[in-house]
Amino acid sequence: MFIEKSLEQRAESRQFFKSLFTIVGPIALQNLISAAVGSADVVMLGYVGQDAIAAVNLASYIQFILFLFFIGLSSGVVMLAAQYWGKKDTYSIETIFGIGTKISAAIGFVFAAGALFVPELLMKIFTNEEKLIVIGSEYLRVVGVSFVILAFSQIYQAVLKSIERVKQVTAITTAALLLNIGLNAVFIFGLFGAPKMGVKGVALATTISRVIELMLCVVICARVREIHFSVGTLFRKNTILLKDFIKYSVPAIGNEAVWGAGWSMYAVIMGHLGSDLVAANSVVSVVRNLASVLCFGMAYGGAILLGKQIGANQMELAGRNASRLVKSTILAGFVGAVLLGLCRPILFRIADLNEQASYFLTPLLYINCVSLFGAAINTVLICGVFRAGGDAKWGLILDSLAMWTVSVPIGFVCAFAFHLPPLVVYLILYVDEWEKMIFNVIHYKSKKWMKNITREF
Repeated sequence: MFIEKSLEQRAESRQFFKSLFTIVGPIALQNLISAAVGSADVVMLGYVGQDAIAAVNLASYIQFILFLFFIGLSSGVVMLAAQYWGKKDTYSIETIFGIGTKISAAIGFVFAAGALFVPELLMKIFTNEEKLIVIGSEYLRVVGVSFVILAFSQIYQAVLKSIERVKQVTAITTAALLLNIGLNAVFIFGLFGAPKMGVKGVALATTISRVIELMLCVVICARVREIHFSVGTLFRKNTILLKDFIKYSVPAIGNEAVWGAGWSMYAVIMGHLGSDLVAANSVVSVVRNLASVLCFGMAYGGAILLGKQIGANQMELAGRNASRLVKSTILAGFVGAVLLGLCRPILFRIADLNEQASYFLTPLLYINCVSLFGAAINTVLICGVFRAGGDAKWGLILDSLAMWTVSVPIGFVCAFAFHLPPLVVYLILYVDEWEKMIFNVIHYKSKKWMKNITREF
């Protein structure tokens, strides 16, 4: 009997990991290419100058905050749509798509207006160095157009992922990101007769690639047989699903907003510690993003699989697979942290930094190694396991307490009251992942996160 059960569990485990990596593989590839675009941006901007790298890095926090809103909305879409996919209720999935798109578009318009009309005001949030404000504002005025386009493409992609069309999403984003790299080179260096546009060229390349990305989303979604995307689905009314979407997506948006605002405050603190630290952090962040693609891909891919199983009321199976997901992500996080540490020789070749910025590279790298391992565990639990069961409130509460009552206030005091060295302040800011980990593990063990949130229609 024990042998039979053991064989069944092994077969179950093999099936889970086969399904997981069918989804995670494309997501990790998508994240890898996205990180590669960031690497290419930094390398090519290095030819423009260190100030260009620092300015674009700070300006990109506006996009970062916008992405967090979109990630929160996408999480709301995935939480509901993946569970309804487990029930094969495609009508509800179409309705969820319409609800998510309308809200996303409204947010995109607000951010676009800010970037187009008051970019200097936005840049002053992150730095008081006039040269960085001027360069960053030029970037935001051009890239702001893409914010509206992103509002639509992100929800399209979230629905496709929810119904396990991850390969199509990866194909879309891969094409757009590779186009982005090519256009960056064209507009930065003035290839093929194009003018040398520097920072504006990076922004223009991003905007054009986003337009192509949206066009590809529309074409591929038109060919999906199970789900019918149309103008009618955008305006379909369902009060119950609207209330559910708000109930589950608002905490996810709040969680992403709280976390993103906290990271933005880290940027504010670093921006006032000098452009050398900002430039060094930009380079280290590029390598960190490359090293983290697998463990973060496992978190978001696992959420789709677990959500589908919970929606189908396979609770025991979902519990066992959640354990497998967490253990494998811990391993992936450890491997990613080790690989990040081994990337030290590459850092000094990515961009031409001055002596002080180069001095910061090594300690910043090792601090990020420790932070990455903690982030992998927290991400798989908050964004993967808990959200699969419709529990986004936990992440909102935990991040609010950890970042806004501990890390951010302490960071400000250490930087502006005690005037501690930049590296000490940086270390204090980046240990927040370890503060949250123990509470996440306790919540995971409680199983309170596991709920079927679908309804019968």
